[in-house]
Amino acid sequence: MASTDFLLNYLPILVFLGIALVVASAMTVLPFVIGKQKPDADKLSAYECGFDAFDDARHKFDVRFYLVAILFIIFDLEVAFLFPWAVSLGAIGMFGFWSMVVFLAVLTVGLVYEWNKGALDWE
Repeated sequence: MASTDFLLNYLPILVFLGIALVVASAMTVLPFVIGKQKPDADKLSAYECGFDAFDDARHKFDVRFYLVAILFIIFDLEVAFLFPWAVSLGAIGMFGFWSMVVFLAVLTVGLVYEWNKGALDWE
């Protein structure tokens, strides 16, 4: 009886994983079923990072590629903190809420700063 109750606690996780699997599978398969397949030479050619793929493999990348990657990692990690915060919001109370508001405010200030500096503009 106790083990059944214990396993029922994991039922929402299994339902979530099942729905995620169905949605991911549908998003992978549906473009091939619904989309028009009209390949031509341009669509079938190799495309790498915005420059000709037939160049030297040791070609140096523009620093903007690294800058965009670093900015993506920094601002993408905030999402990793939002999920556990949202799950435990009832337990951590108002202190946890306002702590996350301050965290998001700091990230927003950083984003505005990067935007004003032009780091997000692609020339």
